[in-house]
Amino acid sequence: MTQPPGKKQSLRSEPRVTLKTIAEHLGLTPGTVSAALNNSPAARSIPEHTKNRIIEAAQALNYRPNFFARTLRLKRTYTIGVIAEEIGDAYGAMVISGIEEYLRKNNYFFLTVIHRHDPKLLQTYAQMLLTRGVEGFITTDTSLTEKLALPTVAVAGHQRVEGVTNIVLDHKRAARLALEHLKSLGHENIAFIKGQTFSSDSSDRWNAICEVARELNISVRSELTVQLEGTDSTPAIGYPFAKQLLARKQPFSALFAYNDISAIGSLWAFHEAGLRVPEDISVVGFDDTPGAAFSNPPLTTVRQPLVRMGQIAAQTVVDLIEGRGEFVPEIAIEPELVARQSTGPVSSRLEKSSAGSLRW
Repeated sequence: MTQPPGKKQSLRSEPRVTLKTIAEHLGLTPGTVSAALNNSPAARSIPEHTKNRIIEAAQALNYRPNFFARTLRLKRTYTIGVIAEEIGDAYGAMVISGIEEYLRKNNYFFLTVIHRHDPKLLQTYAQMLLTRGVEGFITTDTSLTEKLALPTVAVAGHQRVEGVTNIVLDHKRAARLALEHLKSLGHENIAFIKGQTFSSDSSDRWNAICEVARELNISVRSELTVQLEGTDSTPAIGYPFAKQLLARKQPFSALFAYNDISAIGSLWAFHEAGLRVPEDISVVGFDDTPGAAFSNPPLTTVRQPLVRMGQIAAQTVVDLIEGRGEFVPEIAIEPELVARQSTGPVSSRLEKSSAGSLRW
C-alpha cells in the first residue's frame, strides 16, 4: 500500500528547541537564557525587559525544558508526594484533580500512594516517597499523628501536628446550613448516618452536627442514628444502613447522610420500600460530588469545594518549598448548601398507626 505523500513528512519529529536555540535567536548567551527561565539567583542581574524577551521567545519557539537536566543542575526533583486513602472514590478524585491542575501549571510532578487507612502502609509509603526525592507532601483523608520530614499539607486534617498545614471545612457552618434547611421545611424527626470511624472528617462533623442540633432544638436520637462501616466507595455503602433505619420502625421525615454516596445509596433503599423522595422522606448529602446532581432525584447536599481544596493544598506546599509563604497551621474553607429536588416540606401523612406500624 502506497503511503500518502504527506504522511511520512508528518511523522518526522520537529528539531528540538534548546537553550542554545533561544540564545542564538535573541543574540544572548545560553547561561543568560537559562538563568531567566529557571529564575535562578543569577537572574537578578538580568534587566526585566530582557527576561520578558526570553520568556516570550521560549513560548514562541515552543521550548520544552529537559526535566532531568534541570533536576541534576538545580539538585531538585520538582516532585510532590500525594498520600491518599483511595483514588477511586469521588472525594479523593476531586481533591487530586485540583492538586494535579495546580502542579501541572507550575511544572511540578506528583507521585501518589494509597494507604487505605493502614498505619503501617502510611509509614512505609511516606518513607518510600522520601527516598524518591519528593520535596513535600500532600495528604487526603489521612489522619497524621506525627510530623513528616518535609513541608506537608493535609486536606481534611484535623489533628494539630507540628509542621503540618491542615485544610479543613467549617463543619459547624456546614451542619447549620443542612439542619436549618431541614427545619425551615418543617422537619423535626431527622435521621442521621454517621461516617466511618477511620474517616478523618467523621468525628469533627458529627460533633458539629450534635452541637448545632442542640442550638436549634433538634433531637439527635440514637434510634434514628446509624454509623457507616466498610470501605466501599460506591453508593452501595449507604443502602444497608438506610434499610436498618427503616427496620427500626421509628418515624422520620428526613435523613442527613455523612456523604453523597451514602445518601444516594439511601435513596435506593427508600425507593425499594415504596417511599417517595422528597414527598415522604427528604434526603441531604455532603460533599457535592459529580453524581449528586444526577441522582434520582437530584440530591440536596452541603458542598465542599474539593477541587479548590486540592488547588489550595498544592499552592500551599509549593509556596513553602519555594520559600514564598509562611507556615500556617490551618486554612479554613467555607461550605455552601446546594438545594435540589431531594428535599421538600414535611409530609402530613407521616404518622403512626394505632397498631404501632409506620405509615408514610
